[in-house]
Amino acid sequence: MTPDPATRIEAVLFDAVGTILRLREPVGETYARFAEGHGVVLPAWRLEDGFRRILRGAPPMVFAEEPEASLPAAERAWWRARVRETFKATDQTARFADFDAFFDAVFAHYASASAWQAVPGASAALAALASDGRRLAVASNFDHRLEPLLQELGLATFFEEVWRPARARAAKPQPAFFEGLLARLGVAAAAALHVGDDAEDDVAAARAAGLHAVAIVPPATLHDLPERIRAVERGAT
Repeated sequence: MTPDPATRIEAVLFDAVGTILRLREPVGETYARFAEGHGVVLPAWRLEDGFRRILRGAPPMVFAEEPEASLPAAERAWWRARVRETFKATDQTARFADFDAFFDAVFAHYASASAWQAVPGASAALAALASDGRRLAVASNFDHRLEPLLQELGLATFFEEVWRPARARAAKPQPAFFEGLLARLGVAAAAALHVGDDAEDDVAAARAAGLHAVAIVPPATLHDLPERIRAVERGAT
């Protein structure tokens, strides 16, 4: 489905990680640093490679049958499994004296703004888009740690909705993920645009659901995003 390029963009949806948020250091470096503190020494580059391979093949963080109160625990268990798989994929012989203590420390680290930073230009771009009268929302496959992170980083007030698989009961690239958010906003797909850094889960998936899409290619900033969206409205892209 291809949206009409001449439509006014009423709502702009943002992926989170890689689009409005960035890690302060690569995952492999963080895992290596925390693991060493728990008696496991592995090269950061190998952990980074293992993490990326595991994440690519992981099931979506969707728990359709879980009651709402159980979702944070289900998300945490999902991440525990991925981290465990990452270390097994990196080195089958690696043994933690207490893996759960290591995982608790890593999970808490990524719940803190000390692990993250806003992408350069994010606040200015979001303020400009809001001034243009556009409604803003986050559309991310992240977990329950996202809302507090946005608050800590000073970005939460820009967004009308923070839409995650736990709320949608679907995940990108499923069309239902976008459809649920648009229904909450009361905005037609052709009047919405999704901004993201993943060619498949963000750009292609949004377009398949009838939205416009803008790609952010790291380490690009968001400084020129308002003009890029105006260009979409003019039919220039």
